[in-house]
Amino acid sequence: MSMAVGDKKGGAIADINVTPMADIMIVLLIIFMVITPMLQKGVDVKLPTASYTKERKDEPKTVTVALKKDTKTFLNGIAVEQSDLIAQLKERLEEMPDGGKVVYLKADEGLNYGEVMKVMDLCREAGTEEVALIAEKKVQS
Repeated sequence: MSMAVGDKKGGAIADINVTPMADIMIVLLIIFMVITPMLQKGVDVKLPTASYTKERKDEPKTVTVALKKDTKTFLNGIAVEQSDLIAQLKERLEEMPDGGKVVYLKADEGLNYGEVMKVMDLCREAGTEEVALIAEKKVQS
């Protein structure tokens, strides 16, 4: 609250000064606009690029297997040994309805092709109906 100066009454002014709040909100908006594109959901993997990709929406019950360049395997963002992958995938796939047992595979761009196929075979052995590969959309220049 502030005091009126030079007025007859000289009492308190009941108006709220929202200028500092607006300044803070603008700064926060700019920070979020800059940081949001840098965020990547899940395991940080350098994905390969592809010209013909299909956008998919994030669903809460999707099963994602990520494979880093050092062949570390992650199931829904949690580190898993490849020997335990089949058992844990079976658990997750049992909760999913028939016809929707899709596993999304994120593999690092520099990874050996044989390692990717090995993980795909493990997914199929666990009962996956379909393995979808995740890639970045190639930017046309």
